[in-house]
Amino acid sequence: MKTIHQWLEDYGSSHRNHTNKLIHWICVPAIFFSIVGLLYAIPLPLGSGRTYISVAHVVLLLLIIYYLRLSPSLAAGMLLIGILCLWLWSLIATTSLVIWQVAVGIFVLAWIGQFIGHKIEGAKPSFFKDLQFLLIGPAWLLSFIYKKAGIRL
Repeated sequence: MKTIHQWLEDYGSSHRNHTNKLIHWICVPAIFFSIVGLLYAIPLPLGSGRTYISVAHVVLLLLIIYYLRLSPSLAAGMLLIGILCLWLWSLIATTSLVIWQVAVGIFVLAWIGQFIGHKIEGAKPSFFKDLQFLLIGPAWLLSFIYKKAGIRL
């Protein structure tokens, strides 16, 4: 299994262009958020009363386990991001908006942005090489925040 540093270095090799990086800072979190929203829209019959459990809760738990194997500190950060996403979707659920429609809209726009960024970069998205890169993208961005904050991976 690759180390987190190997994954991040490999991912970064197709993300060197400044404009592509900027687009990724917008689109990767938007894609992550939209996927959480799509999964949040699928309830599980486990909650009772005021407790709402969705497929998003289960998938985020599995995702945190994946990140734990790579880096406990990144897993902690991704856990916080996941909780924030769940909270935001719970707020959206109290409005008249249809969660899955909002999530699909964000997802489509963000992927258009991603492909524009990679066209500018002149490199294919990393996930064409390995689907695990879809999980590495958010960690790659978080690693920059950690570096600035002096947090070790």
